Amino acid sequence: QVQLVESGGGLVQPGNSLRLSCAASGRTFSSYAMGWFRQAPGKDREFVAAMNWRGHFTYYADSVKGRFTISRDNAKNTVALQMNSLLPEDTAVYYCAARSGSYAPFPDEYDYWGQGTQVTVSS
Repeated sequence: QVQLVESGGGLVQPGNSLRLSCAASGRTFSSYAMGWFRQAPGKDREFVAAMNWRGHFTYYADSVKGRFTISRDNAKNTVALQMNSLLPEDTAVYYCAARSGSYAPFPDEYDYWGQGTQVTVSS
């Protein structure tokens, strides 16, 4: 069992940065692939970024590639999403998620979810 709690969301102006954190409980955190997803009002939940359990491989949606960076610290049971050059279309509730096995870009393939944190990009 893994419990996830996101933090770090807020209101930010376009072009600025924000760092989201996800704290995980559970002794087997290091064995899970971790992902970030987001959901804007009226839209489906979409993949943002993911990292395999060792942290050797990362994967990004085309819309955030080059602007967002996912990282994890297995010793501290945390995963982060550094978001730079934010755009208004990045506005959404951001969720971290965990799954056993390798990375996956589809929400249905994740076993555990956090409650989400709101990110609003607006001037």
